[in-house]
Amino acid sequence: MAGQNLKFRGSDRVAVVLAAALSLATSVGCCFGAAAEDYPVRTIRIITPLAAGSASDIVLRILAEKLSDRFQRPVVVQNQPGAGGVVADHTIINAPADGYTIGWIGNNNAIGVSLFKDAVDPRAEMRPIVGVSEFAYLFVTGAASPYKSIKQWIDTARAKPNTLTIGTSTAGTSNHLAALLFKASEKLAITVVPYRGPSELSVALLRNDIDLVVNAYGGLRPQIEAGQIRPLAATSANRLPELPDVPTMTEAGVPDYIVTSWNSLYGPKAMPDQAVETLKRAATDVLGDPAVKARFKEAGFDANALPADRLDARMRSEIERWARVIAEAGIEKQ
Repeated sequence: MAGQNLKFRGSDRVAVVLAAALSLATSVGCCFGAAAEDYPVRTIRIITPLAAGSASDIVLRILAEKLSDRFQRPVVVQNQPGAGGVVADHTIINAPADGYTIGWIGNNNAIGVSLFKDAVDPRAEMRPIVGVSEFAYLFVTGAASPYKSIKQWIDTARAKPNTLTIGTSTAGTSNHLAALLFKASEKLAITVVPYRGPSELSVALLRNDIDLVVNAYGGLRPQIEAGQIRPLAATSANRLPELPDVPTMTEAGVPDYIVTSWNSLYGPKAMPDQAVETLKRAATDVLGDPAVKARFKEAGFDANALPADRLDARMRSEIERWARVIAEAGIEKQ
């Protein structure tokens, strides 16, 4: 009898221990679940390789402001320009993969994979969250230029090889590669001249130092509205609503030439599903707001919430595309 009592008491102790363990596990599981569901609970940083005040930086700050309002938590923009975006990208992938450090990623990253030895490959080291914005480029000439169409410019370039020039921003930027793609696709003997910044580029065009410029519509709009420069063609798939009389490059006789610059949110590769989904839903809602769309338009951008799978496909396609352009141009990795 005594042995039986001792046995029961031992079983009771085992049952108590098991119950406590189960309770602890349940409690811990609940806590982790709540923590995931409560994301974000603190400040989110968005790392951008672009300088403060640039057009892309402006739309990023609009997005960050609206996400802050939505989450009731600070969403701050941290500018880390330099080294072709490599510094910013390494900050992103070396941060804890908890959803509180994410990146402003786009076609410059697709270009950088083939251009910089230390570039981060978004396909392997980052996780797509959502596409945010894009904009087209314009091929333009000065108002006093004799060229009234891109076809006329191409015809002159072919008739007078090695005499015409195209101005772009810094070597390796999206519009510089867009000019190289144009040169290669049309097999033109022309000179592509990169300038240090948009202001120098505009001055060179207005002084007739160069014959053609490819640049973002947002950066060219003041000169277009002032009648100082003449747009010849847009690089988008469809005509720009703001310039309905300006043909696309395809319409103007350059087949399959579509180039747009785009921005998106990516995180570290191991970023949690819950954080990705929360950011994606919030950004998609923000980008669907007509007031936000209007503010993006003022900066020269279209708000475009691209799902993660399509964003990933776009990144992969553009990495391959620009790798070919860079290889054909004979540009070595820096």
